[in-house]
Amino acid sequence: MRLLAFFIFLATSSILMSQEPTPPPDSAPNLPVWRAEMPGGIYVVALSTITTISSHEYVLDATARVTEVTIGTIGNLVARFYYIEPATPAVPGGLGQSAVTFLQDKAVEAADRLGADVWKKVVKNYPTTTHAHTIEYRVESKAVLQKLQQSVESAWMRGKGATFKP
Repeated sequence: MRLLAFFIFLATSSILMSQEPTPPPDSAPNLPVWRAEMPGGIYVVALSTITTISSHEYVLDATARVTEVTIGTIGNLVARFYYIEPATPAVPGGLGQSAVTFLQDKAVEAADRLGADVWKKVVKNYPTTTHAHTIEYRVESKAVLQKLQQSVESAWMRGKGATFKP
């Protein structure tokens, strides 16, 4: 009887040892993701969860022009990537436009020298933006924003992961 039990044990052990090891429970599946490595942080989203990618431009409180790309997902978070610049008032007939542009450039330069770099930071209004479930990243130019949009759209349409670095 002991001999039979020993042979059953050996047979069971050899079968168990020949099977593939199970991965550890904390290992993630290999999902295609889009990753943005931004100066303000890292954003990673599974391509299968993206529902919308949009871009638009608007003027904020008549003081700033915002160009943004938003990524909507099946969850309750929205990612915003945006470029912000001072709104340039249109001068009738273009007369004096260079003077207006010159003065705005000088105002931005002065703010930079004084450390008032509000044009370079993401500004949040707690609790409004926090409770709106919005993740925000600021980019340094419209060109970077366009490349970001092309990167996420391409990854989403092809279903292949990608990493974007400005």
